[in-house]
Amino acid sequence: MAVTRKKRIFTGDPDGVGPDKVSKKVLENGAKLPCIGLGTFGSDRFSGEVVAEAVKGAISVGYRHIDCASVYGNEANIGTVLREVRRNGLKREELWITSKLWNDKHREKDVIPSCKQSLKDLQLDYLDLYLIHWPFPNFHAKGVDVASRDPNAKPYIHENYMKTWGQLEKLVGMGLVKHIGTSNMTIPKLKLLLQDAEIKPVCNEMELHPHFQQPELFKFLIDNEIVPIGSSPIGSPLRPGRDRTTEDTVDIEDPVIVKIAKRLNVHPAVVCVKWAIQRGQVPIPFSVNRNEYLANLKAAVSDPLTQDEMNSVAAIDKNCRLIKGQVFLWKPNQNWEDLWDPRGEITPP
Repeated sequence: MAVTRKKRIFTGDPDGVGPDKVSKKVLENGAKLPCIGLGTFGSDRFSGEVVAEAVKGAISVGYRHIDCASVYGNEANIGTVLREVRRNGLKREELWITSKLWNDKHREKDVIPSCKQSLKDLQLDYLDLYLIHWPFPNFHAKGVDVASRDPNAKPYIHENYMKTWGQLEKLVGMGLVKHIGTSNMTIPKLKLLLQDAEIKPVCNEMELHPHFQQPELFKFLIDNEIVPIGSSPIGSPLRPGRDRTTEDTVDIEDPVIVKIAKRLNVHPAVVCVKWAIQRGQVPIPFSVNRNEYLANLKAAVSDPLTQDEMNSVAAIDKNCRLIKGQVFLWKPNQNWEDLWDPRGEITPP
């Protein structure tokens, strides 16, 4: 007599948010990207086990979009969680998992093996999105300070970047990656990529928060049907020391943000997340605290900011980049702005 196995059903936390209530960004091919994700960059402060536990908790409260990267050093820990939730009945297709190619793997021979390692660590057959983490092939070790430089650092060379991009396109053809995209790019670099790519990027991950709104780049992405994924959406209060300067401002202390938070009776961070979603970007806030990541998710489904409030937040842009990227500079006496093509053209070598 055949034994009928009872089908497992993944049950989330009762005080969580139903994933079906979270809006989605529909990509050109019809794929649906949840409008908020959980970031996992905590490797400077939290162990892989702690971050993985946050991923487990986030999925239990309703997150279905997890943003990972090989350089964070915690993908193997996260993979254990992803296997566990699938064994408990959550279908693979219900999750959106992103990973990223690190800077020391830009060479053509390294791209596909690096992606396969992420897949192995995450215990997945495919990634929903694979990004080139930075446009520069310049490496830095974990925990370095702001003065650290790669002795073999190079500028952005478009021909080399396209060789890397070509390998990402191969990953799509191999079925290992559903979509490919960019991260920390600029308009002049993206124009060249769009001109030369066979498969265009579906997303660009970039720093976006009320004090750093990048309106020109944001508009460029929207006009070219590239979804902006917003890192540091609440102003990255836990960012590494190398990314802190005396000129930095604090989004969650801004009077406009605080006033809105008081009206809604929420933490100012929730206002930043809510603003991001309504503006049209996909924020990926990071937290290991359940009350925080649950509050961020609830921001996606609760009452929206008023148009006046949206206008007020738009007016507090301070052009304050927090993740400046100094460790990726390629020659002496450069300013961090050289990484970001401030004059509208790629900074010469």
